[in-house]
Amino acid sequence: MTDLPPLELGSMPAAKEMRTLDERVVIAPLTRIFRLAAEVERWPALLSHYRFVRFVERRRDGGGIVDMSANRPFGIIQWPTWWRSKMQVHAPSSGHAPSIRFTHIDGVTTGMEVEWSFIETPKGTHVKVLHMWDGPNVPVVGASAATLVIGPVFVHGIASRTLEGLATHAERDAIGAGN
Repeated sequence: MTDLPPLELGSMPAAKEMRTLDERVVIAPLTRIFRLAAEVERWPALLSHYRFVRFVERRRDGGGIVDMSANRPFGIIQWPTWWRSKMQVHAPSSGHAPSIRFTHIDGVTTGMEVEWSFIETPKGTHVKVLHMWDGPNVPVVGASAATLVIGPVFVHGIASRTLEGLATHAERDAIGAGN
């Protein structure tokens, strides 16, 4: 681990043109699903749609600057995507509400804000993955591209697979551990 302080990404914005929410109750302890979500470098080994995840810079909270690439499947066609993000981790033991925050700083989705949030419930852990964005910096069509195509087709298509895949691993691990 590094001695660099965590990046401070602040709260999610109140409103943006595009808002995409994926959520589900994961039948596993909060610490288990949180660990899987926060260890982003493991995602390509766990999730077949991830091509790579590489830290460019690490911070002591487990975040930093990270390059990520995932495929968005369209039948047999795999559409590759890539982005660079600032990443901040508020672990369950940090004194903050458990969350993982990203701000995209390079790629088509520059400026996108993302938050993974985790709440313990009697049935497991309610996980929400929220993406908010005003769209690419393209006059006239940027916001429409975000709300009509990029958000519902690409962002939701990748985020829903990511959440479902990590949930499957967490639930399988929880059953194996007797939880």
